[in-house]
Amino acid sequence: MINFQQWLSLALWLAGIGHFCILFASFQVPSRLGWKEDLAQLTSFNRKLMWVYAGTTLITIIAFGILTLYLHHEFLIGDRAAVALATFIAIFWSMRVVIDFVYFNHADWPIGLSFVVGHFLLTALFIALAVTYWSVLIWSFVK
Repeated sequence: MINFQQWLSLALWLAGIGHFCILFASFQVPSRLGWKEDLAQLTSFNRKLMWVYAGTTLITIIAFGILTLYLHHEFLIGDRAAVALATFIAIFWSMRVVIDFVYFNHADWPIGLSFVVGHFLLTALFIALAVTYWSVLIWSFVK
């Protein structure tokens, strides 16, 4: 029988890898969602700003993955800095899920089975990431 710490250890390894899986989807976004055409309608400044937002989000996700794998042990032992980072990552992914359900209009989503499946899988991954990092915070109090 697997205990909670073993489950959390495995969940953290998978979460670290999961961040890099998100990159696979992220690299498809500009072409699959027609960013070239849509962003061309913006002013030069706003177009550059959108690329900066996309780039900084991408770097953040890469950092989350690297730091999760590198600080795996620190997350498990409840290191204060690691728990603070886990809390930030949990908030980040929780906000992403809430925004998806509350703010995005699903009628605006692209049509097609691949988009529906992709959206479902990404949302499931975002929820799993949020649960994993909230679990680190909870574990730090109850262990």
